[in-house]
Amino acid sequence: MTTTPATRAPGALPQHLAETDSGSAHLKPRALILDLFGDYLRYAGGEAKAGDLVTLLGAFGVEPATVRMTLTRLRRERWFTTRREGREASYVLSAHMLGVLQTGRERIFAEYDEPWDQHWTTVVQQNAKPDRATRDQLRRQLSWLGFGSLTASTWMTPRDRSADVRDLAAEFSDVHFTVMRARTGGLEADRDVVERCWDLDRINQLYERFLADHAHLAGATLRGADALVARTTLIDGYRHFPFVDPWLPKDLRPAGWLGAEANHLFRTAHRELGPAATAYVSEVIGGPIDSPQQ
Repeated sequence: MTTTPATRAPGALPQHLAETDSGSAHLKPRALILDLFGDYLRYAGGEAKAGDLVTLLGAFGVEPATVRMTLTRLRRERWFTTRREGREASYVLSAHMLGVLQTGRERIFAEYDEPWDQHWTTVVQQNAKPDRATRDQLRRQLSWLGFGSLTASTWMTPRDRSADVRDLAAEFSDVHFTVMRARTGGLEADRDVVERCWDLDRINQLYERFLADHAHLAGATLRGADALVARTTLIDGYRHFPFVDPWLPKDLRPAGWLGAEANHLFRTAHRELGPAATAYVSEVIGGPIDSPQQ
């Protein structure tokens, strides 16, 4: 169940970002709406008319009644406010959701091959009032930051996420965090940490599936709604990887690792499909979109 910003647990991630099943055959209307705002509509004033959203989601085969029902639910969850122009309602992205979308974009489009200083960020967390909801939200947040679970209470990442954890600690008042930056003493020990924290074989299989599903987009020349559908499907297929892949330094990746190849395909196809997809959305809404280039 998705909760509202006013009532959901501290640190909760929206359902469309927390989704980790890359095998979904159909894009859900709620995810589509937020993807459209994330990639296009927030760069066009952060709002869209309900009728325009019906047209845009119609390209994905979503019925008008389903679009309007989903918009109503998202408004009740306070992800949007509405304003009316005559009989037409416009959905305006909330400040909270604008921040969520920006954070998600920064994580998904971060450089895959960052330099490594051979140090690990280690988090030891103790929950004064353990409950399943808090535990699940904390796990999702730490996974989103690239941490793997060494034990039930100890999380590690080869990236410097100290500042991110301090921000996270402020959201979980019942959890005590100890954050350390340290070295293991050698590459063999580093690789042992990797094997204990992540199931790299499973992650690589997910990458293999992603590459098989989206390889046809490399160099593809699509226009109009076809470009929008292809680009959005690409994002839907890729966005779960920051939850499962720690984006390991090259020295810690196993032979045959496909993460960098999948990242390159994603970034390249997303960039190449951008102009045509953006032009189509701009045509539908009747206004310019100043989307960033990736």
